[in-house]
Amino acid sequence: MANPVLSEKIFRRSALTEGESGIMTVKGTATKALLLLAMVIAGAAYTWKVFYESIDPGSVTPWMWGGLLGGFVLAMIISFAPKTAPFLSPIYALLEGLFLGAISAMYNNAFAATAPNIISNAVIITLLCSLIMFTVYRFGWIKVNGTFMKVMTISLITILVFYIGSMLLSLFGVNLTLLHGSTPLSIGISIVIVAVAAFSLLMDYNFIEQAAEAGAPKYMEWYGAFGLMVTLIWLYLEILKLLAKTANRN
Repeated sequence: MANPVLSEKIFRRSALTEGESGIMTVKGTATKALLLLAMVIAGAAYTWKVFYESIDPGSVTPWMWGGLLGGFVLAMIISFAPKTAPFLSPIYALLEGLFLGAISAMYNNAFAATAPNIISNAVIITLLCSLIMFTVYRFGWIKVNGTFMKVMTISLITILVFYIGSMLLSLFGVNLTLLHGSTPLSIGISIVIVAVAAFSLLMDYNFIEQAAEAGAPKYMEWYGAFGLMVTLIWLYLEILKLLAKTANRN
């Protein structure tokens, strides 16, 4: 699947769990997703406030890296142990919020002159993408079938290899302007990545619906909400980078 967090393997494992009280519902997952979103916003609001009280990137750098690395570690634990989702996913959301608030404040400060609404635009576009993809999924305009899953999986692997390759090359002083520059080709690549992130939401919605229909255990509501947050955070970051690239061309 496009989102490795919400994989078929995890679904089968949870479906075999015995002795759980309650079953997963779409409504319950949606409620928990909103709670996690509130935690993300709370964390982001804190680091945003810290940054603008000092106007110094150094004031939020520890929070940014702590949130990023801490969130990554918790994401790995939750992915391999879904039963921990009710306890760890709120902490994950808070840590990611600390990271997002810090990085967003830095972008906002850097583009204050050329793109003063870059953060609000990124948030609005992210929310619109999620709503559009939900509408597309609900009305079945795009079928989430085997072919779609294969295309998304290949796309995700390609993006992952692209990012890893870029990071490795940067260690040797090689700068890939295709990824980090503001050329038309770089912007085009970002648009493709944003599209893949947006279409990944269809896979998330499909997983949540199928798991609920199959009577997955109650804790999977938190796991489904966690997986949805992973995709939304990725989508927001990619949209933010795309807007920054276009602003640099002005």
